[in-house]
Amino acid sequence: MVKSPPKLLAISSGGGHWVEMLRLRPAFARFQVTYLTVSNDYAADVPGERFRSISDATRWNKVKLMLVAGQIIWRLLYERPDVVISTGAAPGYFALRFAKLMGARTIWLDSIANVEELSMAGQMAGRYAELWLTQWPHLAREGGPEYFGAVI
Repeated sequence: MVKSPPKLLAISSGGGHWVEMLRLRPAFARFQVTYLTVSNDYAADVPGERFRSISDATRWNKVKLMLVAGQIIWRLLYERPDVVISTGAAPGYFALRFAKLMGARTIWLDSIANVEELSMAGQMAGRYAELWLTQWPHLAREGGPEYFGAVI
């Protein structure tokens, strides 16, 4: 009997968050990956891979954030990932929070752009991440996040 590879949901916002997620692709080789992000245009970056999109929202639009949260719940229920990884921002926070409730393993990698302090989403996601990482050694602290190097 052939065992299927574990399912990984890789979720991020657009821009730099998406670029950082793409840089992690080699680490996903043993997984069945579904990429989830905020623009259908990004599907071209992962040809041949499972790709889904959700709406984009920021903390300044609470109604749209609730829509995004609902879309993420739906995706998690449909995909049933074993592992969820995010490079941020709001969509990743929601994904980790809900995935944890569903029993998935969770990983948060805070953006390299957050040099002085963790992102707001990263600070909030830390409590739901089994592996909570920063890309800056001076931001690592007891209880997380941890520093093991940068994506760049």
